[in-house]
Amino acid sequence: MGPRATRLTDRQLKAVKPKDKDYVLTDGDGLQLRVRVNRSMQWNFNYRHPVTNNRINMALGTYPELPLALARKKALEARELLALGIDPKEQRQAREQARQAETEHTLENVARAWFELKQDAVTPAYAEDIWSSLTLHVFPSLGPLPLSQISAPMVIKILRPIETKGSLETVKRVSQRLNEIMTYGVNAGLIFANPLSGIRAVFKKPKKQNMAALTPDELPELMMAIANASIKRTTRCLIEWQLHTMTRPAEAATTRWADIQVDRKLWIIPAERMKKRRAHAIPLTEPALALLETLRPYSGHREYVFPADRDPRTHCNSQTANMALKRMGFEGRLVSHGLRAMASTILNEHGWDPELIEVALAHVDKDEVRSAYNRADYIERRRPMMAWWSTYIQHAATGSLLASAINESRDRNVVPIR
Repeated sequence: MGPRATRLTDRQLKAVKPKDKDYVLTDGDGLQLRVRVNRSMQWNFNYRHPVTNNRINMALGTYPELPLALARKKALEARELLALGIDPKEQRQAREQARQAETEHTLENVARAWFELKQDAVTPAYAEDIWSSLTLHVFPSLGPLPLSQISAPMVIKILRPIETKGSLETVKRVSQRLNEIMTYGVNAGLIFANPLSGIRAVFKKPKKQNMAALTPDELPELMMAIANASIKRTTRCLIEWQLHTMTRPAEAATTRWADIQVDRKLWIIPAERMKKRRAHAIPLTEPALALLETLRPYSGHREYVFPADRDPRTHCNSQTANMALKRMGFEGRLVSHGLRAMASTILNEHGWDPELIEVALAHVDKDEVRSAYNRADYIERRRPMMAWWSTYIQHAATGSLLASAINESRDRNVVPIR
């Protein structure tokens, strides 16, 4: 057995001076103090790995912040682990990762990282809906918990009251989003498995319901109601714009002047605002262009055709048309999304090419190659169909005043645009 190293003393340490290169002072039993040229001093525990027998240095802290007595205590704790065949450096790293998981890898923080990727794959309106649902139903109780502590019973507990209220679609969507977050955690190496993979099986399934829509012969009733409703002109124009263009509520509400090509009679919606993440071109008919001209004096200087009331710099809410239809007495009979269904029914009943109707509704062709080749041709082939549809709407409005023809001084029901 070799001679025992001479122990360091506090007096000796206080007198230590740096040299022209780093050097090491040994206290014994693996404890060393490295003195650097820059005057800093670092405690290290030098040992051999219990399995590989490789020589390893484990930093313990700096002197004088970590005094000699505490450095010896840390070195003793490390030797006790070695005696049990445990690498002290590896155990410290494991503890640090566990601490990090508790403070940094919470459900809410991981959800934010997942959402950064998710929002690029969906429309802004849908992204807003995703985050709102998590903020409302999940984060208040589970947000601060480490991802590794999230379990199926915890999630079931917060979703069961929502199910009891009958909001089965909300339960379905929230559980689906939580599953995606947990799967993201697995792929990021934060947890080993997704404990929520089968959670939807314990809840009632929502019954699939078609969007409420009017029958074709009820279109005149709708046009009469629009003409006589006490609503803002922008809202009236929004409903008619959605009807003429056959767009989804969010697509209509976020219409931008920059996307309108008046000279080509074309509206091109960018991919990021479309449900299927593909740009959608819509041939504009004369009535549709007339609606734009009606709105130009009020919003032509802004980004959005249909600005919000509270902040005209942004667009109106995607539910604006829906709320107006409810106030007009169509609750349970028609939602704004149902305008598309009504258009589809009427066009199909009058013998228009089903393929053109599907393209007009922005339903993605399963054959993406064919769709890419035919896109330009579809625009020109759709123009007669869109013109016919606009004329059909005008005939249904016979006896009613269209938004594009309203004169505020003569129409008492119109709420002026500010």
